[in-house]
Amino acid sequence: MSSIGFSSHRDPSPSRWSYRWQRWMLTPGVRQALRIGGPLALIGVIGTVWFADDQRREMFFAGLAEVRSSIESRPEFTVTAMAIDGTSPEVAAAIRAVLPLDFPMTSFDLDLVALRDAVLRIGAVADATVRVKSGGILEIHVTPRVPVALWRQDDGLHLVDRVGTDMGVVATRADRPDLLLVAGDGAKEVLGEAMSIMDAARPISGHLRGLVRMGDRRWDLVLERGQRIMLPQDQPIAALQRVVLMAQTQDLLDRDIVAVDMRNPDRPTIRLTGGAAAEMRQINAAVSGTGN
Repeated sequence: MSSIGFSSHRDPSPSRWSYRWQRWMLTPGVRQALRIGGPLALIGVIGTVWFADDQRREMFFAGLAEVRSSIESRPEFTVTAMAIDGTSPEVAAAIRAVLPLDFPMTSFDLDLVALRDAVLRIGAVADATVRVKSGGILEIHVTPRVPVALWRQDDGLHLVDRVGTDMGVVATRADRPDLLLVAGDGAKEVLGEAMSIMDAARPISGHLRGLVRMGDRRWDLVLERGQRIMLPQDQPIAALQRVVLMAQTQDLLDRDIVAVDMRNPDRPTIRLTGGAAAEMRQINAAVSGTGN
């Protein structure tokens, strides 16, 4: 009787964990990470070991500084002068005073944003552009503020633009006779209203000296002989137009008056000088028959 023998053969299929490993290694993201990340990790290790030595580290940074210095000192990066345009010589001088730059210098040492901010802090400058032009010129183009009035303060006369920005001091009124003179607390905050009043007062501008803000709520027009037109808080232009009409038709401002009080539009009042008031009383008395 013959015996039947069983031969054992090794299963060629991979195990479950081997199969999963092979599948994971065939994933595109893993293969890309091994192809790129492996060399980078090796370079990082080598760099860390190399930079761990103080002498090699100092040598590296010294060489880096030398390369940077050689690039910055090239003629195309050298700034030799500053040019300012778009403004007056006085403002240009003020800009040079706040930017004490020592030329020649490299453009890498110029912080253009900081330079522009410094220029914008000058009251007479509304806007500015700062750039380095070819030829080594630092160009500053200025958009100036336009003064519309002189604002009288305790320390003198200040130039202000339409939004009330203080542009500096002038010595005397004669320096800018073309500008409106305003005074009083809060006057510069409402310059737009003051300019509208000035437009309405144009027919009597020959008599006008300035505007005074009263109690931070209304305006008085001051005239050349110390006379005043006292405007109401509400609808001041309409009240002024009535005064202008009287001035044109009845020569109101050429008479001996102290003030035209329009604060109550329903009851405008004309205040006379002492002599004119006495004369008026005498006329009234004569007309009524009560005089001597």
